[in-house]
Amino acid sequence: MNEERYLRQITLDGFGTIGQKKLNDAKVLVVGAGGLGIPVLTYLNAMGVGTLGIVDADIVSLSNLHRQVLFTEAMVGIPKVEAIKKQLSAQNSTTQIQTYQTFLTVANALDIIENYDIVVDATDNFPTRYLINDACVILDKPFVYGALHAFEGQVSVFNYKGGPTYRCLFPTMPGADAVPNCNENGVLGILPGIIGNLQALEVVKVIAEIGEVLSGTLLLFDTLSQRTQKMKFQLQIGNNKIKTLASSYEFDCELPIKSVGAAELKKLLSDTAVELIDVRTDKEFQRQHLKEAKHIPLSELTSRLDEIDLESTVYVICQSGIRSKKAIASLLELFPGKAFVDVSGGMNQIKNYVDTC
Repeated sequence: MNEERYLRQITLDGFGTIGQKKLNDAKVLVVGAGGLGIPVLTYLNAMGVGTLGIVDADIVSLSNLHRQVLFTEAMVGIPKVEAIKKQLSAQNSTTQIQTYQTFLTVANALDIIENYDIVVDATDNFPTRYLINDACVILDKPFVYGALHAFEGQVSVFNYKGGPTYRCLFPTMPGADAVPNCNENGVLGILPGIIGNLQALEVVKVIAEIGEVLSGTLLLFDTLSQRTQKMKFQLQIGNNKIKTLASSYEFDCELPIKSVGAAELKKLLSDTAVELIDVRTDKEFQRQHLKEAKHIPLSELTSRLDEIDLESTVYVICQSGIRSKKAIASLLELFPGKAFVDVSGGMNQIKNYVDTC
């Protein structure tokens, strides 16, 4: 451990060389390398956390740059984990950085998480948060939560020393369209930086065993008023007794849904005419869309069925892949014998492979 590098931390009363050594020995997994994950990773790396793991399947896109400030224009099109590792290694060459260019899934969550002391949830969707929670309960790992909504953010720490879990605050998964994410609703560029830094602070407090950890407390931050609030919540019986992962953490849908990835759709679009339905909002569609897509917002889908060619295989796309699944579930209930296919990852993935308008 280079004491000169961390001198300003080591000289802090209540932290010192003991706190710095705890950081050096710690292993932190960050799930999500976007607006929240980048400030978490940047500061934990700079402060001397010994091992950082990064889980993300996405690649850098131009629309990331206003808030994901570790990336440069030259990195557009590069896998996020690859770009981040390069930047973090240049910042602190002593950090051990493990990358996982994949989504966190039921199949890999336990294997990945068991190698770390603490998990940071820097994701933007409910299914992954419930998966992280349950895996951390099973493996007895604390996890630091952060979430964004328009001009507001939230932070808390779950499963810390037998404390409340994510399910104690949010017992059941909301519907696919209950809370729009930043793809749909937008986000002020600086907000993820604020919330991500608050998450990083909680990680340091947990590792160094200093201060009051936000266990059983949800911190709410409003950027427009600079107002913070704290909401207390309690451990609910049984939530810390989970022994196995669920078979799936997708939004509720009893019907099986077929899907294609970005590369496969690109080939389809180049080879033949495709019935492609974009179920995003007018605003999202106008901002960017595939020229082959027919625009029918999810809220209007059932009233505009006559515009869909049900004699063809119907491909459905949204921004991230959540609303498209909901749309297909509705269509399958109405037309169980027809062929509907989800475009996995939505425009977040496909725009990097296919020309858009």
